[in-house]
Amino acid sequence: MLSIFTVLSMAILGTSTVAGIITNIFIVAVNFYARDAGVRMNDCDLVVCTLGLSNVVFLCTMTINDFCIFMWSDGYFSDGIYSMFNVLILFPIFSSFWFTVCLCVFYCIQILIFTSPFFIKLKQNIAMVVHGLLVWSVLTSLVISLPAAWSFDKELSWNTTTDLTGNITLVGGVPKLNLYYLLFSFIIGCTVPLLLVSISNGLIIQSLCAHAKHMVQSSSSSSTSRSEAGLRAVKTVTLLLLLYITFYVAEVLMFIDMFPPTSPWFCVCLIVIYLYSPTQSVILILGSPKLKTMSCKMLCR
Repeated sequence: MLSIFTVLSMAILGTSTVAGIITNIFIVAVNFYARDAGVRMNDCDLVVCTLGLSNVVFLCTMTINDFCIFMWSDGYFSDGIYSMFNVLILFPIFSSFWFTVCLCVFYCIQILIFTSPFFIKLKQNIAMVVHGLLVWSVLTSLVISLPAAWSFDKELSWNTTTDLTGNITLVGGVPKLNLYYLLFSFIIGCTVPLLLVSISNGLIIQSLCAHAKHMVQSSSSSSTSRSEAGLRAVKTVTLLLLLYITFYVAEVLMFIDMFPPTSPWFCVCLIVIYLYSPTQSVILILGSPKLKTMSCKMLCR
């Protein structure tokens, strides 16, 4: 009989999956609806829409993956199926992290005031920069996730019964991702994006503080559009950074097998991973005036 904690965890996982798929599809649908209505999708909307699609893929893959583990464990741990799910899970994770970097870089280029001719030209060609970063994110995520198809070892399990000679018999092997591959992929796919998001957050906060100080010195109490956009960007990037760190810690603990699968802490890490996509979509909705207005209208109806 399943424990209350296990049942509660499964309920939370199911609810978060449904909520994540609904909110991320909402982000994609609103942007495409606006595009069909003749409203041009700006660069920020493009990044947010790409993040929404990545989160939908991640949630669907995770759901199918966990279902196969519980209902089809014999077939799941075969080399072909296990390799396929490794790639399908890691690719949207790494993509989501790098897409978040794209969003933070976009905020930095738009909000920060540059004096260097290079950065001024970069700001003028923001559309080309965003498209290039998105392509780079997809290619980088693909390159570091594809080796997961063959970068795993068999963790041998042994039978506890012994024969008359005292020998222990081998009963099978469970595949585990190679430690060297995990180290490499997590540095490129998780740690580097985390550092870039942190740097972007710091630069935006520094720029906003400098702008606020300038307003005080000039005895100006009016709120400019730049300061409002900067404040909104700071809130969005800071919340994404905190969410990113929480997900990063839970993901690392899961992959290094810190907790056994039957422990409560394992379920907590799994819940954090499942809550990442719906929480991120809510942050993106609240950080976008268009998405926030549309969601309020739908809730009022």
